[in-house]
Amino acid sequence: MPSRRAVLAGLAASIAPSGGWAAVGNPVAISAARLPDERYALMGLDTAGGITFQVPLPGRGHAAAAHPEQAEVVAIARRPGTFAKVIDCATGTIRQTLNAPDGRHFYGHGTFSADGTLLFTTENETATGQGRIGVWDRGQSYTRIEELPSHGIGPHEILRRPDGTLAIANGGIRTHPDTGREKLNLDTMRPNLTILSASGRLLDQAEPPDGQNSLRHIAAQADGTIACGFQWQGDPFESPPLIALYRGNGVLHDAQMDEVLLRGLDGYIGSVSANGQTGFAATSPRGNRLISVTAAGAVTHVHNATDICGLAQTRTGQTLATDGTGAVYESRQEGWHVLRRHAVAFDNHLVAVQQ
Repeated sequence: MPSRRAVLAGLAASIAPSGGWAAVGNPVAISAARLPDERYALMGLDTAGGITFQVPLPGRGHAAAAHPEQAEVVAIARRPGTFAKVIDCATGTIRQTLNAPDGRHFYGHGTFSADGTLLFTTENETATGQGRIGVWDRGQSYTRIEELPSHGIGPHEILRRPDGTLAIANGGIRTHPDTGREKLNLDTMRPNLTILSASGRLLDQAEPPDGQNSLRHIAAQADGTIACGFQWQGDPFESPPLIALYRGNGVLHDAQMDEVLLRGLDGYIGSVSANGQTGFAATSPRGNRLISVTAAGAVTHVHNATDICGLAQTRTGQTLATDGTGAVYESRQEGWHVLRRHAVAFDNHLVAVQQ
């Protein structure tokens, strides 16, 4: 009969990650995708737009949090889902399922601390509609150790800024698991961008001028400037600004987008990312547009792309985008260029691997 020490050693080996990102081809970004046979997979992309690894998913993906060192991602259920899957990208093994506490559900996004020890997830407290940030300790098998207020309703994307602070896109939309994805408070919603210290202390907030402009996605530059991408919930005949920049002091500065472009976006920004050393990029899958924006908020390039949504700036400084037809794009000085095409339908988000 094996000793207790041997049993524990074997258990540790069975749950330990298979290795770093080099073990799966050093991807710079990851995405979920639908395969030609209608199955779903998680895959890594390299700087040339090639696929470095592919592992099966039990269902459609949304966004994931990529560990900064280990070839491990946490795929988080879209609202009003209550589970997240910890996936070993080298083996395709689902190592663990994280379950939201009773009375909570996930919003599809999360991020790791810089050292990879903590996972932060955006959540809803169903009884009150208030947003929450779950804090999970990876070193303790993703034990949930804390819960922070998001200081708003409907927190969607969360990111870690270069200075270690957390930025949260509180979309303002209340939902409840009993009514699925139905929006329950469109007349009273108040979206905001919230900045928290690494310990969870409220540092700043900024609200768009129109409360029906739901803030869903955000991205940060090296200097901490944040781009905000909105999804309009009001009168479809109106065309409010859909991209804004945050530089601090509780203020959002609208990007300079003309009426023709705004109407072509159909009130919807699907992803934003840093682009170059100071600028940003945004996608609109409804408008089939890929947009480049300067640090001052001026639009420099608009590229037509069918069902475009995934977007990320990688650790190499390269900005990549993906669409529902399987194309991978790269941002260049003269605009956007197709790197590769694959026989898959990439899902909503592209997540950078920040080694």
